[in-house]
Amino acid sequence: MFIMRGWRGIQLALQIHKRNHHSVGIIGAPFSKGQPRDGVEKGPDLIRSDGLVEKLKGQGCSVRDYGNLDFESVPNDEPVGKVKRPRAVGRANEKLAGAVHAIKKDGHTCVLLGGDHSLAIGSILGHAAAQKDLCVVWVDAHADINTPLTSPTGNIHGQPVSYLLRELQSKIPVMPGFAWIKPCISAQDIVYIGLRDVDPEEHYILKYLGIKTFSMTEVDHLGIAKVMEETCDHIFSKVKRPIHLSYDIDALDPSVSPATGTPVVGGLTYREGIYIAEKICQTGLLSAVDMVEVNPKRGRTEDEISSTVKAAIDVLLACFGRVREGNHSLDYRMPQP
Repeated sequence: MFIMRGWRGIQLALQIHKRNHHSVGIIGAPFSKGQPRDGVEKGPDLIRSDGLVEKLKGQGCSVRDYGNLDFESVPNDEPVGKVKRPRAVGRANEKLAGAVHAIKKDGHTCVLLGGDHSLAIGSILGHAAAQKDLCVVWVDAHADINTPLTSPTGNIHGQPVSYLLRELQSKIPVMPGFAWIKPCISAQDIVYIGLRDVDPEEHYILKYLGIKTFSMTEVDHLGIAKVMEETCDHIFSKVKRPIHLSYDIDALDPSVSPATGTPVVGGLTYREGIYIAEKICQTGLLSAVDMVEVNPKRGRTEDEISSTVKAAIDVLLACFGRVREGNHSLDYRMPQP
């Protein structure tokens, strides 16, 4: 922090602000087959209709909206073992990976509007194809690291990380729709924040692989500022590299974002959830972000739906430079008399 005096300092600060320009490419993925509850496919259009694009432009971003992907229905999509709808999920993610890769090649920070969290497979793989040496910050109530063999439900939205990690490649059986997938990150490349509903098998995988995690117990103990400091220390331990933020709206407490498929009490407060996005923005290294699992059909009232959508938009705005009043990186002081 530094002190600048008088109007000259204010003008310089405004010039610095203008240089902090974000180019955003938005892709909608109205996809719900990674889990059993319909409604989550409505998330992308709901977030747009509440003004995401206009609000991003209003804070100085250039925005290109690539629209929504179309996903064909897949007939006879029988389970493979316990894994449900693998062909639909595999094909949807392959299509998404191509779209994300194209958005990155166009020079934008990619924003994926989901859809369920199985979409992180295609989003992260497409990102990794365009940009080497990614790190991932996974903000979620759930670890989503079950393998097809450990998953208690067979729903792929609880498994995406296992398909992405090199260390788990030997644990993934051959499945239709998944032949195109090649793991692209290692265990040290991912940090979890907000965990509070982790299956026993997932807990074992996380510990065995030494993955950096911040459960809600640790968020409570350390405070969110320390959590983010340690997160950045971990992912940037060797070199600064692009960040993929995968943000499940159920990371936030259900009092903030109730309209989601698998809410879990005791989650991040609104302020903690926004702070995570602000700190990642401040690194200057955010390269792609997923906002997933907004499901209006899970809201019991219009207020619950509105609260969830607003929280999702506010997280995204924080990712691209919106600063809360009083939280400025520059200290303006008028000259003393």
